[in-house]
Amino acid sequence: MYGRRQHKNPQAEAEQFRRRAAVGFLGVLLGLGVLAGWYFKLQVLDHDVYATRSEANRIKARPVVPGRGLIYDRKGRLLAENVPAFRLDVTPNKVQDMAATLDGLRAIFSLSDEDIERFNQSRKARRSFIPVTLKLRVSDEEMARFAVDRWRYPGVELEPYLTRRYPYGDLLAHVIGYVGRVDDKDLQELGEGNAALTHIGKSGLERYYEDQLRGKVGYERVETNVQGRAIRTLGRVPAQSGADLRLSIDVDLQQAMVTAFGEQEGSAVAIDPRTGEILAMVSLPSYDPNLFVNGISHADFKRLNENPSRPQFNRLVLGGVAPGSTVKPFLGLAGLDSGLRRPEDKILSRGMFYLPGVSRGWGDANRGGHGWTDLRKSISQSVNTYYYQLGTDMGVERYDQYMGGRYGFGQPTGIDLAGEIGGILPSPAAKARLRNERWYPGDMVNASIGQGLWKVTPLQLVRGVGGLASGQLRRPHLVVEQKVGFDHDWAPLPQPESRPISPNPANLQAVREGMMGTMQPGGSGWRVAAGAPYLMAGKTGTAQVVSRKGTAAVNPKNLPMHLRHRALFIGFAPAEDPRIAIAVAVEGGGYGGAAAAPIARKVFDAWLLGVMPEVQQAADAGGVVEGAANAGSAVSAPAAAPPGEPLPTPVPSPASSPASSPVPVQEERR
Repeated sequence: MYGRRQHKNPQAEAEQFRRRAAVGFLGVLLGLGVLAGWYFKLQVLDHDVYATRSEANRIKARPVVPGRGLIYDRKGRLLAENVPAFRLDVTPNKVQDMAATLDGLRAIFSLSDEDIERFNQSRKARRSFIPVTLKLRVSDEEMARFAVDRWRYPGVELEPYLTRRYPYGDLLAHVIGYVGRVDDKDLQELGEGNAALTHIGKSGLERYYEDQLRGKVGYERVETNVQGRAIRTLGRVPAQSGADLRLSIDVDLQQAMVTAFGEQEGSAVAIDPRTGEILAMVSLPSYDPNLFVNGISHADFKRLNENPSRPQFNRLVLGGVAPGSTVKPFLGLAGLDSGLRRPEDKILSRGMFYLPGVSRGWGDANRGGHGWTDLRKSISQSVNTYYYQLGTDMGVERYDQYMGGRYGFGQPTGIDLAGEIGGILPSPAAKARLRNERWYPGDMVNASIGQGLWKVTPLQLVRGVGGLASGQLRRPHLVVEQKVGFDHDWAPLPQPESRPISPNPANLQAVREGMMGTMQPGGSGWRVAAGAPYLMAGKTGTAQVVSRKGTAAVNPKNLPMHLRHRALFIGFAPAEDPRIAIAVAVEGGGYGGAAAAPIARKVFDAWLLGVMPEVQQAADAGGVVEGAANAGSAVSAPAAAPPGEPLPTPVPSPASSPASSPVPVQEERR
């Protein structure tokens, strides 16, 4: 018997279908709602985000590097300029195989191992989307070869830029300095906003005024195709060019100063004592700053670094020498202002000076002494005994108070060049710090004639002599005007503050008269001033490098060049209305009257008369023996060469400082 057949329930099936259809319809609606909501989020809520991303794929922000500010001399001659060139940039995130790309580029461009190494270092320090310079100053031939195979190297571009050039080469290297390629340390200091910069100031004015010369980086919006090639520029935030600088330096006087040195080495600074503006300043030997702009080669750097004369060493701000007898006008003025001396007070110079209880003496240049000596004679004839006694009477505390606090020795001048040192002002604290030795009475005798612990820079000396000339101590400075943009005029920079060098004009005049006597017959520098149509005032000086042994004389002409005395001179002209003041230091020059003073005379002639010195070969010449080394010796002083005679022997590398002793060395007349 068959089972009973179950009958269908159409009504139930229809109801079940309706429920399923409703659930399916609701599911579809829910899916469409979610999809609509997602589209709403993309199109409405996140519109700005995705629109920005889309624009970023189509529009690139390309940095615009500003033109670096130009540097001019006082007459408007270009000292540092920008010249157009092309560089090879690589964007790392667009290069799939960097090693293969670099190998291919080496076949097109003259790339050295140094270029590749520098590129890899810079690439590690930057984000991958920032272009990195592989080679600067690409030649026309290299650009032509690259144009043929450019499609093979995505992410590699030739970019126009302005490179730095110094038209006067080594003439102003230690003043202008140079720019160099940005390194990792520079990137950290510059920040992300300046990552597009390729060069930064490394030394001199280029470094000191980096913020002003650099300007501000701009950006431009460039539309690109799918290959990343630029189609058109859509907008621009212009770069702000760096400020132009006008210096007080005169190129003609700068060249005259270099020529006046001949083959000698050393440094010199000339200023306008009425303003503190630097007219010329040289450190010799010098170097060509153009070598450093696009990366100096190992060979060139080794040649400079191994030169015993150290061309890169800036003697103007980093070099310290004992001032020798050039401190005597300052010490004489301190004696007057402190009330210890009057201009007419006299001491008797017998040829030797002794401290109580000390058997070893300190001598004058004249073995028999100079006789009765007042302030003016002590300066003009450089009488050591006058200053031995004055320094002893003054004491080291009052000595430092005047020489440091009043005249600015032992501290930077504040010139607008980076890295200036303050030198060394003799004191018990300085001797304990530098040599771990106690202060002896003989150290004060040494200090009174500019020997012993003394170290000054040419800038400190020229600031001081400028103060003697004008009555006001002023900060030496190089930049006098600044201009931002082509549509602006030159704006003078604020003049540095000044302060009187002496509260008593009569005391200052007595010192000036002593310096005038130096350049008159009977003075230690009179031969140099012979025939000048203007009146000069000055003070010669000689700084020892080696000490004498016992009472034996040390003739510098018998010493190796690096052990010979340093010749110095400070002065100003015209003496009655000073328009130029100068400090000269010649390394290994012997005596100030023979080596340094003739240089000053030629600089004076160039500035006041327009007479440029002729290039001459250096010759070994003697000079007026000054109040420095070997006093008390029987060696007679050779005569100084008159103006126009050959300059003294060429000077070698800087010498080491003389060792100090409880009983100081003595000096010959400066």
